[in-house]
Amino acid sequence: MSPRVCIIGAGCSGITTAKRLAEFGIDYDQFELSDDVGGNWYFRNPNGRSAVYESLHIDTSTARLQFEDFPAPADYPDFPHHTLIHDYFRAYVDEFGLRDKIEFNTGVERAARREGGGWEVTLSTGETRSYTDLVVANGHHWNPSLPTYEGTFAGDLIHAHAYVNPFEPIEIRGKRVIVVGMGNSAMDIASELSNRWMAEKLYVSARRGVWVLPKYRNGIAADKVMAPPDIPREVGLAAGRALIKELVGSMTNYGLPEPDHEPLSAHPSVSADFLTRAGSGDIHMLAAIKGFDGHTVHLVDGTSVEADVVICATGYEMRFPFFDAGPDGAGEADLHPDSDHQYPLFKRMIKPGVENLYFLGLAQSSPTIVNLAEQQSKLLARLLTGEYALPSVEDQVRIMEADQAEHTAQYYAAPRHTIQIDFARYVVDLLAEIEAGTARAANQNA
Repeated sequence: MSPRVCIIGAGCSGITTAKRLAEFGIDYDQFELSDDVGGNWYFRNPNGRSAVYESLHIDTSTARLQFEDFPAPADYPDFPHHTLIHDYFRAYVDEFGLRDKIEFNTGVERAARREGGGWEVTLSTGETRSYTDLVVANGHHWNPSLPTYEGTFAGDLIHAHAYVNPFEPIEIRGKRVIVVGMGNSAMDIASELSNRWMAEKLYVSARRGVWVLPKYRNGIAADKVMAPPDIPREVGLAAGRALIKELVGSMTNYGLPEPDHEPLSAHPSVSADFLTRAGSGDIHMLAAIKGFDGHTVHLVDGTSVEADVVICATGYEMRFPFFDAGPDGAGEADLHPDSDHQYPLFKRMIKPGVENLYFLGLAQSSPTIVNLAEQQSKLLARLLTGEYALPSVEDQVRIMEADQAEHTAQYYAAPRHTIQIDFARYVVDLLAEIEAGTARAANQNA
């Protein structure tokens, strides 16, 4: 049977997958809950799933995020504003004639495995369609993870996902604000609100210290001078860690807590402003929050402060709502992440033993996730056309476990690191697997 593929989502992962399938002559339908492409990079996305705030610039350089066969405009800066990223995705779709195949304002309500193989897909329109294969490209930065605290807070508590600017959804000016977390969004928002004309006092609450990396090294975008993948990992790590310590010095020099881990042992926190703001006394560090009593915020170190606003930049949970139980009570329970945010996949794409299901872009990729699915789609298209053959399920599990150990070895244990990969090393490995699978397919067909 010729493949007929359902692609969920038209963000960066969905559109580049669609382009690859079209090039290979593979029939597909693509569904997008919103009225335009762009996914997370669509500011004020009417589907409510964009995490983009008004001032956001991407932390990955243009040279690293652009698609292989569609260079970004030459006049793009090193770190473009989100509007330029969205424009780039729109231009990509139009350049390759992908827009007419996208069914906008249409969500996938349910995806259920059919007996004998394939998928039954129920749409938000009420229609049900059948497919041989399902591609999940709905992203993983849309389902906010909010911590649970003791007591009741009398002020405003939101997740960073809801933050738009200092005046929306909350008027920040003149208020006492706590930003929870020290990831990239937390540092951007804290730096923006710490201007003395904005928040009366700006705190950052964190469970541990982090290494804050600069965007530039010697005037060059830092991710342009990363260690190449052919250098042994430990050698590259040692050199990178030494360079970071030389560039930024001790975090305590800026009034920040000393990290309990080496540089590059966590997903990078990159900021051009945070260290200066902290060193200038505009950002005040707090221990983790224990609970609330009105406007009083109690911390785990026994101290407390008064606050009016708490913004939790505390990450996201992977979720696939279309695998939830339907009206008949049936669902795809085995296709959800576990309680520890673990979701192991063969080559970060395939759940061993589950046929005709592919996840594209489901990784925390350093330095970028933008063009991850572009690389993954090379394997997918060849698998669907028979040019590539998967290893046995047993071998998939063995390889997957080894890959997982390799990708996460340098990171401390935390939910945010369970799907972490090094993009350059991953791509080298992926291309090697495509070559191996092409040989397997040739042997099977001989």
